[in-house]
Amino acid sequence: MPDYFQRFTAISVISALSFCGYVNGQSQREGAPRVVIPTGSRRVRQVAPSSRILYQWKTHITATIFWCGEQPTERNPTPNCKSSWDTEWAINFGGYDDPNPAKRIANHTTGDFRPKGFIPKLNPFYIALPYNDVKVWGAHKPEAPRVIPWFSRMRPEPGMTVLKGRWIQIYYEKRSCYAQWEDCGPWVTNDWEYVFGNKRPKATQNGSAGIDLSPSIRDYLGVSSGKKVHWRFVEESQVPYGPWKKYGTSQPAPIASGGRPAPVKDGESIEAQRKYLEYLRKLRDDQFSKKPLSEL
Repeated sequence: MPDYFQRFTAISVISALSFCGYVNGQSQREGAPRVVIPTGSRRVRQVAPSSRILYQWKTHITATIFWCGEQPTERNPTPNCKSSWDTEWAINFGGYDDPNPAKRIANHTTGDFRPKGFIPKLNPFYIALPYNDVKVWGAHKPEAPRVIPWFSRMRPEPGMTVLKGRWIQIYYEKRSCYAQWEDCGPWVTNDWEYVFGNKRPKATQNGSAGIDLSPSIRDYLGVSSGKKVHWRFVEESQVPYGPWKKYGTSQPAPIASGGRPAPVKDGESIEAQRKYLEYLRKLRDDQFSKKPLSEL
């Protein structure tokens, strides 16, 4: 059996566990998205422990739309030129992430979701959640090491965030996408009981909004402000290829002409193997991304 096929089978098993409706051996509460990907009985190689980590779905959470470079308004007095962890967020992003649909590219065929005026230097699929792990410069909030699941394995320096850039999966109606945590909100920055626990969002504004979504997420999912979404944390190794990896630090290496890399042969580079596995994962994920919740 070709080595690349064994690797793809391993990833399929991991993804099946990642998507399935069980966490720590217990069935998730009714309404959580559930995807089961059939796999064969072929032998698979060992994978990194983080690839098996599963996080609980947060279901029926009111979402609002925000964007990098957003200016303050009467209803939203906090500007978004800076984020909770990046004082030059808009500069580092590359410009104003204009939410006006007329000034954006949103193409499911090419996988391009971004502002028309510039190429983003950071991932345009970003979100905000209402918690900040940093209390002051050089110190974390006292509960952070206890409530953040990955805190201990990251071993951060005092006051260094372990939240910025974390991946999440978002599900809305017939589509699923992935995004990175880049700011704190909406409304509060201390709601760890909701973000990492089992409680509902404590904010009461905007229908008890519990997650901010970027314009690219809005366009990809076809969601609007005030709608309910499901979301959960995922490990980076569980994130499949998609538009959320096209720009920024998560941008994959270029692949062969036509978008399809050649099958990997034994002895080829790790990078060549990675590119082909990304392609196979994309084919697999495309089969499930458009299914309704009742079929997952």
